[in-house]
Amino acid sequence: MHLRLEIKGLLLLCAATLFNFSCGCGTEPVPSPSDATLTVSPSSVDADYEAQTVILTVTATGDWGVSAADKDWCTVTPSGGIKGTSEVKVALATNRTGKERANTILFRYGSKTLEVPVKQGFSEEDLPPDPGEIVVPEGYSLNWHEEFEDDGVPSLDDWWYETGGGGWGNNEDQVYVAGSQNGEKLAFISDGSLKIQAKKIGGTVYSIRMNTKRSWTYGWFEARLKVSDVPGSWPAFWMMPQNFKTWPGDGEIDIMEYAISTQGKNKSSSSIHCNAYNWPNGTQKTHVQPVSNAASEFHVYALEWTSSEMKFYIDGKQHLVFRNEGKGYNSWPFDAPFYLKFNMAWGGNMGGTTSEAMLPATYEIDYVRVFTKK
Repeated sequence: MHLRLEIKGLLLLCAATLFNFSCGCGTEPVPSPSDATLTVSPSSVDADYEAQTVILTVTATGDWGVSAADKDWCTVTPSGGIKGTSEVKVALATNRTGKERANTILFRYGSKTLEVPVKQGFSEEDLPPDPGEIVVPEGYSLNWHEEFEDDGVPSLDDWWYETGGGGWGNNEDQVYVAGSQNGEKLAFISDGSLKIQAKKIGGTVYSIRMNTKRSWTYGWFEARLKVSDVPGSWPAFWMMPQNFKTWPGDGEIDIMEYAISTQGKNKSSSSIHCNAYNWPNGTQKTHVQPVSNAASEFHVYALEWTSSEMKFYIDGKQHLVFRNEGKGYNSWPFDAPFYLKFNMAWGGNMGGTTSEAMLPATYEIDYVRVFTKK
């Protein structure tokens, strides 16, 4: 008897289930991937430059996932949801790049995808200065500058070359020449910038070490530079005393040195040397600062030098301060005229391991400017 009742009940349950499907009542079937639907509102994000969170409303007939392209300024949470209506938060960081930026948010549901484009504007206040516009630091006036606008070679009215080999006190491998070697120009101006090259010619690596004929005591010194990532190259922007007699006693000011073999890629250093502080004794005053895309983009390297201190900057950000301690010439020989130098060393103590197969190495100077107190 009990067996017949259980079989009868099962038959009734099956009949009821079939009835529900046929009449459309009861639990809805799960849509197949081809039937899945998903809508997002708004269908795009167009935001201003400020940091903010934008809410997207998602309506779906089943489970879904969401992700954004790998951008640290645009993130989405949560990473997915289920059937029904829910929200996705799009977090945007402040845009200080000086240009509009874009990303894509991707929704996946069933076998389908939906893209939501994201655009973020920028603030005019965050635009970098036009490299062609001379921005004078407050309290200063323009004293001298070279913009390298005319194709050709540097003018000998403004520059002089140091030549020769011998290691230059740093075990360097290159030989410096006066602008060219065997008819090949190693210091030349084209497309609005001065190029200095280290190049292998006839079995020897030749390069350039060039200096201003002018000298200054104190001021604001800056250059817009693109360095070299060739292993062994060692581009520098620095200053030496006009009345040089002894090193390090008379002082050295290194505004920018870049050498990936010893410092690592995208890291620039600034340093000073004198009797009290110098690299042979390991006492130099120095700082290594990260510089993004140092060899593929121009950056502005600067020094503000007064009777009381030196401040070193990269793209307007101060990263090293050296102060006059008032202890005399051994720790501050910096009340005398110094001239500016650009050079590309090869190998040596800081240039490190070289790769001749990757030569020539090119160092670009977009401009150099000197400002003095009014």
